[in-house]
Amino acid sequence: MIAVIDNGICNLRSVTKALETVGGEPVVVRTPGELAEARVRGLVLPGVGALRDCVASLRETGLADSVRDWIGADRPFLGVCLGMQALFERSEEGDIEGLGVFAGEVRRFVRSPEFKIPHMGWNTVRFAQPDSALRGYLAVEGESFYFVHSYHCVPRDAELVLADCDYGGVFTAAIGRGRCFATQFHPEKSQSKGLELYRNFVRLAAGNAA
Repeated sequence: MIAVIDNGICNLRSVTKALETVGGEPVVVRTPGELAEARVRGLVLPGVGALRDCVASLRETGLADSVRDWIGADRPFLGVCLGMQALFERSEEGDIEGLGVFAGEVRRFVRSPEFKIPHMGWNTVRFAQPDSALRGYLAVEGESFYFVHSYHCVPRDAELVLADCDYGGVFTAAIGRGRCFATQFHPEKSQSKGLELYRNFVRLAAGNAA
């Protein structure tokens, strides 16, 4: 079973449907108590919209500590879009503090006539490091995934970056450390390659990642 956090501003149905499609058993959680009772093996934090609302919801429910403890224990975790941005120390979006799981900040794209904000649509992702949870397309250059965002993560530790993308300059598209992974793109909107990522995460959570 995979727990999916409902922070009130996430594309919950799309994420749970994607997990079901690849053989996962998603269960929606809204409080630390629900997470503890679910007895799940993996945790997913999705999010769309404003990071301020996402982080505020996690703190108000107590799930902010749950996320930090889960990742600290090296249990399988997947953050999607805001679920990736929330892991860092600070964001330029409203000058807010994130969960501080990783050192770094979230910055706004530089607006220009050529590169409109938000960055929306399909874009090519280049995977920089092989990893079991994303295995299956890491060695393939030129895969495209679906993005919708105005801000991007800038990790202080370059080794945290699993993949990058170019939109008026190179930015971080995916991060990973231990069994914690996060993507700026939306796997649930990225057709077969996105489903492959969810499938590999389910396998990782089950303890038999390919």
